[in-house]
Amino acid sequence: MGATRRNLHCLLSRVCRKRSYGAQPQGGTSPSSSSSQQLINLEYEYSAHNYHPVPIVFSQAKGSSIWDPEGNKYLDFLSAYSAVNQGHCHPKIMKALQEQAEKLTLSSRAFYNDKFPVFAERLTSMFGYDMVLPMNTGAEGVETALKLARKWGYVKKKFSIDEAIIVSCCGCFHGRTLAAISMSCDNEAIRGFGPLLPGHLKVDFGDITALEKIFKESGDQIAGFLFEPIQGEAGVIIPPDGYLKAVRDLCSKYNILMIADEIQSGLARSGRMLASDWEEVRPDMVILGKALGGGVIPVSAVLADKEVMLCIQPGEHGRLIFQELNMFLFVFIVSTFGGNPLASAVAIASLDVIRDEKLAERSAHLGEELRQHLFKIQQQFPNYVKEVRGRGLFNAVEFDKTALPVSAYDICLKMKERGILAKPTHDTIVRLTPPLSISSNELQEGSKALHDVLELDLPKMRKPKPADAPATPCHRCGRNLYG
Repeated sequence: MGATRRNLHCLLSRVCRKRSYGAQPQGGTSPSSSSSQQLINLEYEYSAHNYHPVPIVFSQAKGSSIWDPEGNKYLDFLSAYSAVNQGHCHPKIMKALQEQAEKLTLSSRAFYNDKFPVFAERLTSMFGYDMVLPMNTGAEGVETALKLARKWGYVKKKFSIDEAIIVSCCGCFHGRTLAAISMSCDNEAIRGFGPLLPGHLKVDFGDITALEKIFKESGDQIAGFLFEPIQGEAGVIIPPDGYLKAVRDLCSKYNILMIADEIQSGLARSGRMLASDWEEVRPDMVILGKALGGGVIPVSAVLADKEVMLCIQPGEHGRLIFQELNMFLFVFIVSTFGGNPLASAVAIASLDVIRDEKLAERSAHLGEELRQHLFKIQQQFPNYVKEVRGRGLFNAVEFDKTALPVSAYDICLKMKERGILAKPTHDTIVRLTPPLSISSNELQEGSKALHDVLELDLPKMRKPKPADAPATPCHRCGRNLYG
């Protein structure tokens, strides 16, 4: 293990020494006193090794542009996993941050503040739900939705204690908490973290027949069906036409909560305000995050109507839930920062930017442009590019692992050298999810970089790939989804 980490560190050192195109922004600050390599070394030494970043250091950002400490410019085609849909450091969002930070940053939910009620009204009105429960990170939003669904099941469906079930999809990604990975089929995410939490059943994403079979067999104990309308970490997987409507019909038929995780796919990313809007369905619960904080501060939220949200009553969560429904304690007691005035002010501004700049419409239009560029690349390199897919500016290119001599991470390293920042998911897929403020010319730059990597760089990158490790099937579905 130590040798592997040293080899990786040497690779990062070599890659970082290569200079990319671009210059420091006009009127910008001088380069950081620490070089990119010094900063990477510091992080490697003092931070946990739980990420495998592309070796570029962000020092300054504006819109869709990034500058490193040396002043090299790049275009962002990841958007912090859709957290900066509005673009980096949007002036309206930054203004809201600065003004609120000078007045009040935190009250805790022990007291009222003058920003959260305004945010709550704005968010519920925009999406058409009765109430909101605010949190901070996306994973907290997922945890909140799970606990709300379970509590609803015990109150409304009269489950016996410890019998509540949540159904989720194979290939899902809902965060890195223990509850979230207990729904995962990714062996790397769950290996060594057991025992996982009980009360979960799995179904193939997009398979409505399999979903109804589970509902028929276990519906009396199922509280909710949690799913991503577009699976992001799995590689921007689009469900079959009609799937979302069919899910809505089944959830209504069997009295099961339809819970949409829109943390990545929502807030205009897919070309609609919610990806669920593509089939005009209304989930019982919606989880939002990432771009809700405008890339400035973590903000997440669960939206639901009163029938669900008011299953939680003041006073019961500290005593009744801990004694009788043990796993419900955390979210409803310790959300010190949920709904804080600083986050609320930023979220209001973030929502205003999405609405005023028509980012959903912009995403839909520019997404079509981007996919046209990518389809041309697929036609030029049919042996390498297996599929191009996406909605709005939520896109992915999947490579044929039998033909590609290198990994998707290697492709991203070469794109970085050409000034484009993207990130792989798994070993064969590159996500292309730029800020929704990006221009058509910048989209062409990104597409050209990918084309040039395949045409000019790939022939020089032919290297023996390591032997495939033995496939380890998911302990739930019995398949190796990511092998």
